[in-house]
Amino acid sequence: MSESAGPVEQGSGVEEEEREAGAGSGILRVFGRQLKRFRVRAGLERAEFGSMLGYSVSTIAAYEQGRRVPPPKFIDRADEVLDAGGVLQEMKEEVARAQYPAFFRDAARLEGEAVELHVYATKAVPGLLQTEEYARAVFTMWRPLLSENVIEERVVARLARQEIFARTPQPTISFVIEESVLRRPLGGWTAMRGQLEHLMLYGQRRNVEIQVLPTELEEHAGLEGPFTLIETRDGRRIAYVEGYKDSRLHTERRAVREIEEQYGILRAQALTPRASLTFVEKLLGEQ
Repeated sequence: MSESAGPVEQGSGVEEEEREAGAGSGILRVFGRQLKRFRVRAGLERAEFGSMLGYSVSTIAAYEQGRRVPPPKFIDRADEVLDAGGVLQEMKEEVARAQYPAFFRDAARLEGEAVELHVYATKAVPGLLQTEEYARAVFTMWRPLLSENVIEERVVARLARQEIFARTPQPTISFVIEESVLRRPLGGWTAMRGQLEHLMLYGQRRNVEIQVLPTELEEHAGLEGPFTLIETRDGRRIAYVEGYKDSRLHTERRAVREIEEQYGILRAQALTPRASLTFVEKLLGEQ
């Protein structure tokens, strides 16, 4: 399943959805136990502690039991209020990764450390380029239905990934997006208009190139589906290939080289970055 479109979910009900969201994973259980230990040491009941931080008793219980992913601001405040000496804050990065569906966590870690990212998108606007409204629409329409808590966690996690654009030194990032993706008004035309405007802004960044692959092409080098190419600081080249319930990372050089070849041809077949922004501007004018 494409990370841009949404998570892989199985089963039904809130408990199943929260497990897939990362709830119950090892790091969340460890964090929850530490949180409870510090709260008890401070002599605070859940209700009192929750009131101090602005959270309900049920939410504090869910965090302590590893059933929900606590946001970074909660972790920072809890560490301060409970005088945890940075113990809780040290787990913040690992806890944040638990917001992603299990199949995407390793890719998310590599993405955050990348010096180069190259994304081919066929189903939806790539997650790194999604607006909050567009992302929420994507997760809301997912089937089986996700709980409201899971939707909010996924939206927050998706937007947090976009911090890569502000990182120093700046990574080199490129996107090839199918024209059909930009003509599909996921979430409605208002949401799509905001999304197209967002693409215009990001496409003008010096380290970002966005290219549109026209539907009318008679040749196409990427018919096997979406993927992301990642180059790490230590020079490793990795391919993340998206598939329904079978997304995976490829590290073997032969497989990665084949995907790199596809991406090179796709970029040659697509509109240039400047022509692509002109195309997006034209789509905005049609609405």
